[in-house]
Amino acid sequence: MQRRQLLLATGLALPWRAFAQADWPNRPVKIVVNGGPGAPGDYTARVLAEGFAKAFGQPFIVENRPGANGILGTEYAVRQPADGYTLLLTFTAAQVVNPAIYDNLKYDGVRDFTPIAQIGSGGNILVVPTRVPARDLGEFVAYLQAHKDQPLSYGSWGVGSGGHLSMEALLQKTGQHMTHVPYRTMGNAVTDLGAGRLDCAFLQPATAKPLIEKGVVHPIAISGPTRHRDFPEVKTMTEQGVPFELASWYGLFAPGKLAPAIVQKLNTEVRRELALPELQDKWPRMGFTDFPQKSAEEFGEMVKRDARSWAEVARRGNIKVKSE
Repeated sequence: MQRRQLLLATGLALPWRAFAQADWPNRPVKIVVNGGPGAPGDYTARVLAEGFAKAFGQPFIVENRPGANGILGTEYAVRQPADGYTLLLTFTAAQVVNPAIYDNLKYDGVRDFTPIAQIGSGGNILVVPTRVPARDLGEFVAYLQAHKDQPLSYGSWGVGSGGHLSMEALLQKTGQHMTHVPYRTMGNAVTDLGAGRLDCAFLQPATAKPLIEKGVVHPIAISGPTRHRDFPEVKTMTEQGVPFELASWYGLFAPGKLAPAIVQKLNTEVRRELALPELQDKWPRMGFTDFPQKSAEEFGEMVKRDARSWAEVARRGNIKVKSE
């Protein structure tokens, strides 16, 4: 009797679930951003939200939940229902690096979320102060080798940040060693870099641009798969003989196992917006140069690959952070 009741209940639930998916969205949708107002993720979410509202006929509300390298917003999002009414606009470090370096983290970026769409991707720029006599990656590695008995150091905007992990990956690939100096803010790292108290750093393109233009630092290489539009003369690490395909990216996710029909609707709309001529001047404000037209499945496979790769970098570098 109980089995018959269970089967009946399941049979009744299936049509209702299908109806709910087809009817989505029939109320406002929240886009959680795990960064603060005015940050690239916030800007991107608001551009997307405007397009989503027009396409789907419901408000898409951006909710900022910054803090702890994206952990606070991501942990909030993972606790929400998998019904398509909470989405997460997040970035590489929060989604696939944090799970590899933080203990007792309350989410798994691969297992606990449904990937919907990649928004953009790009690399950080390796720069050196003018006192370092290197102008390309080969010369920089030779400089490190020649000074291997000296305490050379690099800065980043925190343990587990893109600047930290990118440099660690480069050092592992080239067999070199440097001391990592994490800063609370990138501004402090930039000050010490310009003053010559650091030997190099990976910087985000927007941060590096004025320093390069003023001649404070020299660009050495791009960590992403393609050159940056603002620095077309700066070659990628791969072009310079060090294979490096780990780029930074922003992506749209949903907590839990989101219905494929809703994933498809959102993925199609994101790809449409990325291609709109009137938005081409807005996307570079994210700091990225590539805006790939990936399916949700393709994006999901990339997320899994990146999670494995960054976990290996963290393991080899013994990089661990205690969760607060």
